[in-house]
Amino acid sequence: MSENTATPPANVQGKQIGQAEPDERIEPYPIRIPDRELALLRSRLDEVRLPEPETVPDATQGLELDRLRTLLDTWRRHDWRATEARWNAIPHYRARLDGLGIAFWHVRSPEPTALPLVLTHGWPGSVLEFESVLGPLTDPVGYGGSAADAFHVVVPALPGFGFSERPRERGWQPARTARAWAELMTALGYERFGAHGGDWGAYVSTELARQVPERVAGLHLTMPLASPLPEDRDTPTPAEQRMLERRDTHLADGYGFGMIMATRPQTLGYSLLDSPAGLAAWLGEKFAAYADTRPEAGGGVSLTRQVENIALYWLTGTGASSARWYWETMRWVPRSAEEENAQPVTTPTACSLFPAEPWPTARRWAERRYRDLRSWHEMDRGGHFPGLEQPDLLVSEIRAAFQHARQRTDGLAR
Repeated sequence: MSENTATPPANVQGKQIGQAEPDERIEPYPIRIPDRELALLRSRLDEVRLPEPETVPDATQGLELDRLRTLLDTWRRHDWRATEARWNAIPHYRARLDGLGIAFWHVRSPEPTALPLVLTHGWPGSVLEFESVLGPLTDPVGYGGSAADAFHVVVPALPGFGFSERPRERGWQPARTARAWAELMTALGYERFGAHGGDWGAYVSTELARQVPERVAGLHLTMPLASPLPEDRDTPTPAEQRMLERRDTHLADGYGFGMIMATRPQTLGYSLLDSPAGLAAWLGEKFAAYADTRPEAGGGVSLTRQVENIALYWLTGTGASSARWYWETMRWVPRSAEEENAQPVTTPTACSLFPAEPWPTARRWAERRYRDLRSWHEMDRGGHFPGLEQPDLLVSEIRAAFQHARQRTDGLAR
């Protein structure tokens, strides 16, 4: 990753910070990747070595050769400077939290009654998952909505992802990250706030609600962290039986990537840092497998959005550090449904379930852990990346999820 030397744009000079006196730990962090890095990427993309085609007519051996070629062709045509310009139009900062530089977007709403909200991404995503929802969430009136639905939005990059620093020590897992997020919201002047997440973002958001329940006004998840008990397998409903079969199939046939990153991230990381084709295949496989790719559902994550995320991993050199997140987290995560339920969440919680989510969850499993489950909405389209696949639907779900919280937070978090 190359450090930035560009002059901060006018809209990221600290005027967006929530408190009257900006916290000295927070500074504007515009980005500009050096020309030499982009030139090197272009040359590497032009010289990729690809294997022969798979010997099956589907994706059971991994991302198909034709799909990867299409992804690489899209990457060759991609204009990073245009992505960079969009990025720098969003107020972007970095803060020192628990010894690590955490990069984040912070977009304040023009509405005085806006509710602070922290959005947390996962892997193979990034903060770019939320780019399309920033406007509707912060300025609902400008997007045909109501001022009563406004949020001040904070989008941090996980440790070792994007422009956040790569940890040089052990211990950065969801619990420690949640503590850092709470510290960040304090530094921004937000005493109470909402939290949203999917994938690893669901773990961090759930931990926020567990650690500082008095501060988290509400929790919204697209991947609730609740598993079936052994007895649930004896008496499932037909819908639950389908969920159990899907979860079991995914663990047996679709989660090998996670086991590799959870056990040997460093070995894998050498390839992810050295081969743009390898990185594109490693990330692109999940953008295809975890999305709702039905034409009637919008086709999943567009090639352009996939390439932007993959390019971000490449240009920041975070293939290994993001893989190491699995190594850290899989040594921390509860090992069973019983252990999950022994860590209950009392914060008001809303869940939005998308049909292509690889980890389907039944409501009765979730109710054992999320003790104040206010809503449970099952969508008819979308997958693991709703901010990239169905941003309008995600905005609607987030607005609905936090309606109950506004009465409690009105006037408390500016």
